Amino acid sequence: MSKAHRGKGIRELFARGRGTCPVCKREGVKVVYEQEIEGKKLKICKTCKATLANKK
Repeated sequence: MSKAHRGKGIRELFARGRGTCPVCKREGVKVVYEQEIEGKKLKICKTCKATLANKK
């Protein structure tokens, strides 16, 4: 089976969805997970999303 369309949605984002995570301050990571932190909707990385989910 072909996997030609994997990641198609992320290609349309600015810089392929990569940037600096506002929570852990790492650079060059994919910041595509939307999370509400302190009343603001922020896009965070996968690691921070998992950390926040495990704290609940």
